[in-house]
Amino acid sequence: MSNPAAKAPEQGFELVTIRLPVVATFVALILGLALGVAFAGGGIAQWVQDVVALIGRLWLRALQMTIIPLVASLLVLGIAQMIAAARAGAAAIKFLALVFGVLIAGGLFTALVMPLVLQAVPIPEAASGFLSEVPEGEQQVPGILDFLASLIAPNMFAAAAETAMLPLTIFFALFAVAIAKLPKAQATTLLGFFHALANAMLMIIGWVLWVAPVGVFALAFGVGLRSGGGAFAALAHYILIVSAMGGFILVLAYLIAWALGGVGPLRFARALIPAQAVAISTQSSLASLPAMLDSSNRLGLKPETSEFVLPLAVAIFRATSVAMNLAVALYVAALAGIEIPVALVGIGILIAVIISIGSVSLPGSISFVVSIGPIALAMGVPIEPLALLVAVEMLPDIMRTLANVTMNVAVTSVVDRGDEEVAEA
Repeated sequence: MSNPAAKAPEQGFELVTIRLPVVATFVALILGLALGVAFAGGGIAQWVQDVVALIGRLWLRALQMTIIPLVASLLVLGIAQMIAAARAGAAAIKFLALVFGVLIAGGLFTALVMPLVLQAVPIPEAASGFLSEVPEGEQQVPGILDFLASLIAPNMFAAAAETAMLPLTIFFALFAVAIAKLPKAQATTLLGFFHALANAMLMIIGWVLWVAPVGVFALAFGVGLRSGGGAFAALAHYILIVSAMGGFILVLAYLIAWALGGVGPLRFARALIPAQAVAISTQSSLASLPAMLDSSNRLGLKPETSEFVLPLAVAIFRATSVAMNLAVALYVAALAGIEIPVALVGIGILIAVIISIGSVSLPGSISFVVSIGPIALAMGVPIEPLALLVAVEMLPDIMRTLANVTMNVAVTSVVDRGDEEVAEA
């Protein structure tokens, strides 16, 4: 019999906490677009446009330079954390199976439904202004044979220089598994190194994001000049489409609680109201943990189960990550006119699942860049538009947190029910 009362595995590391100017960045986006629209008909010197464009370009490059080292370190730490969780017993194994099942289901849903949604509700033409910073030639999608040959890189440093995310992800995932097989002292040393590297990169990206209002304003100003007032409609379209993909996970949580957890939809909905209210107001799964524990108690779940599963879920499970992160990458691909082959969409889902495990509860603005950048790069999609889309992430993030919190309690009900069945047997 599993022992859900066992303590969640010790994490062994804690990442630095960064508070970001989210509201200021959003305001800068709106002001930049508004001023760009105001001057779209002329009346501003070319040298001013060039200086503003340079500021935006430099900020974008500063954002990009941290992606690979941060992804590498977080991937190693996240997979090490997942392996430690798997060793906690049968309840943890069942939880992890649910985690991967939900993440893959979200990716498949987005891959199948997103193209249909974009056909029914096309991206506004004004959105093309978001692509001005994309260098020519970066949007090429590799052929299948070229893709297969790129799975293994003979030189990791060369792969990093070329931002070849797929072989880098494979390498560091294998590296994390290898670390778990080492003697404890050696494993602790290596994990300590990646812990320090992750914290250093988080500090750097935190500094970059602290000046995000300046960089986003500069980029948004250029978009406003090129797109006019249609840029606002384009952003609204993006927010609704991406949030809809997260809505699937929210609905799926109710279905899982009902079909696998034995909890009726109405009862589940009533019990989740307090946790969902906290999720919407704070946009933080960690801050919602006490309310999730309360909701689990309202559902009659055993305290030892919820006290084991929910903290573990907050640490390594972001239910909406694959569905919504893949949606962002596919949206940018459609924006750039790129057709992604089915095989590469599958790779995008795989990368999204692996990166999701390695994002270890980062703030929304950081996880947006770190999680979506590798997916886009692996599929040959330009990542430059992410620098502007990160400014509106605070809105889709409401759906992310709401669905994540709801799914966390849903999978807890499944683990709790499974443990009861084992006990009865």
